Amino acid sequence: MINNQKQTVKIGIGELNVVKSPVVIQTSGLGSCVGVVLYDDTVKVAGMAHIMLSKPSKITDPKASKGKYASVAIPELIRRLTYLGVSKTSLKAKIAGGAHMFPNAASNELAKIGKHNVEAVKQQFLSYSIPIISEDVGGSNGRSIIFDPQTANLTVKTVQSGIKVI
Repeated sequence: MINNQKQTVKIGIGELNVVKSPVVIQTSGLGSCVGVVLYDDTVKVAGMAHIMLSKPSKITDPKASKGKYASVAIPELIRRLTYLGVSKTSLKAKIAGGAHMFPNAASNELAKIGKHNVEAVKQQFLSYSIPIISEDVGGSNGRSIIFDPQTANLTVKTVQSGIKVI
């Protein structure tokens, strides 16, 4: 478990940030959104994004947060982490979220946002040759996550499944 005495940086929907240990980083309300963690466990640095969609549309607001889209958030996290001295080749990833929140709308492509978000995130990691160490994706339950760069543990909380560490 995470030590409650540690300073915590909270990431809102569509946001991203980076932290150094002993600070932990967290986000809540991951339904179809995907929580992405990029980290280097040797230097104890991590970044997190709360990704809402796979990529911007043609009519996207240019002022949209860099954490909103997988195609923008992951390169931005990499940029920020390398600025802190992390080597791209030492980055690892953990992901959670991408739930199917509207099971009664199974035939509607819009209802598959979670699945599309997970696929987009994995494609980004593949393009940067970043391994996904663990994941807790899909299902029909929302999640909250906390990542501790000191231990490289991602704590996933769901109403149905409780707490697990991946």
